[in-house]
Amino acid sequence: MYVSVVVTVLNEADSLPRLLDGLAAQTRPPDEVIVCDGGSTDGTLERLRAEQRFLLRVIQRPGANISQGRNAAIGAARGRVIAVTDAGVRLDPQWLERITAPFDDDETQAVAGFFVPDPYTIFETAMGATVLPQAEEINPHKFLPSSRSVAFRKSAWATVGGYPEWLDYCEDLIFDLRLRDRYEAFVFAPDALVHFRPRPSLRAFFVQYYRYARGDGKADLFRRRHIIRYLTYLVAAPLIAVAGGLESPWWWALYLLSLPGMFWVPWRRLVRMGDDLSRAQKLQAALWVPIIRVTGDVAKMSGYPAGWWWRWRHRAQVPDWREP
Repeated sequence: MYVSVVVTVLNEADSLPRLLDGLAAQTRPPDEVIVCDGGSTDGTLERLRAEQRFLLRVIQRPGANISQGRNAAIGAARGRVIAVTDAGVRLDPQWLERITAPFDDDETQAVAGFFVPDPYTIFETAMGATVLPQAEEINPHKFLPSSRSVAFRKSAWATVGGYPEWLDYCEDLIFDLRLRDRYEAFVFAPDALVHFRPRPSLRAFFVQYYRYARGDGKADLFRRRHIIRYLTYLVAAPLIAVAGGLESPWWWALYLLSLPGMFWVPWRRLVRMGDDLSRAQKLQAALWVPIIRVTGDVAKMSGYPAGWWWRWRHRAQVPDWREP
């Protein structure tokens, strides 16, 4: 089975060594690695061209978005099986072996790997616990993988039309949905692990989730989920605050008692993932959780209408991705 690993990069000179070292250390070496560069100016291309440990081909597409870059790389790949990951990650040595093993069954069309936080600071630990699910929380029949850790047959990619090039964010989610609609659930390979460093600051996190939510708006995704968020923050919370002031302070007590429910899951994850942290560090991470959660919700509430506005302005050009 000939396997092509596909990556897109843009100014990743600092993070490339970690990715390339991980690819070189795979127990099942890639038959080729295709990297699409979107116009790097920081030495990324020079670092890629110096790689001698495995077959690596570089495609240059200045100005291409992630979908365009991935489609270009996949189109140029020789392998019948494509494994996709991202720059900036650390690959488990058995990642490629485990994510491609299900393709020994001719019926398998797509495999969902998994990724876990790779924090460097207390803040990043709290970030990972807040936004990244753990494997035991996943329903394998509904799981839609990130393109940090996914594999599929090249023929399946072609059948569903590839990654949606009109989207700059949430492109992998649309691609996943098209694959699942066509071929049913992904085969779940939770031990095909990629280690991903969470965003290092609140500002970077806000920008990330703003863009994700804007992508939801552009693609008309999760409408109900976003409406519930607006109702919670803009209707329910203010009404409870007013009731506490005008009727009874017990309304405020109810509000305060309900708050821990928003943060219980991240706090539980922290307990499980924080074996190498002291009690003081765990407490510090736990205190970051509410700040990160609320910041993410505000970012989503800001980004979603921006995406909807874009979708309305481009309604004549935006395809209906739900059509077969």
